[in-house]
Amino acid sequence: MSSDTITGTKPVSLTQGAINQLKRIHNEQNLSEEHGLRIGVKGGGCSGFSYVLGFDVVKEKDEVYEIDGFKVFMEKSHAIYLLGMEIDWVDGLNNRGFTFSNPNAKETCGCGTSFSA
Repeated sequence: MSSDTITGTKPVSLTQGAINQLKRIHNEQNLSEEHGLRIGVKGGGCSGFSYVLGFDVVKEKDEVYEIDGFKVFMEKSHAIYLLGMEIDWVDGLNNRGFTFSNPNAKETCGCGTSFSA
């Protein structure tokens, strides 16, 4: 699939809290229309993998999705780790930041951003 083609299936979901925070960040950083939300994984972290979440431009290996008004970029190979995941924003007294509810994670660590599959 071409990196500039938007696919129909949503591999992950965003809560309203996450959407609001991502819109705020996008506006504050004054990003261009070509910037989309990169969601992925990388090796490392307490449990073997950690999540990647940030704004970026499309890369050659990316699949492009439209999720809740955002262009989302994800490498096809990352889908097996992320399919069905929900991203939320928590703004509480003890915890503030994005959270990842991943049905594919066998174990997670206390930091909430690392998992094993």
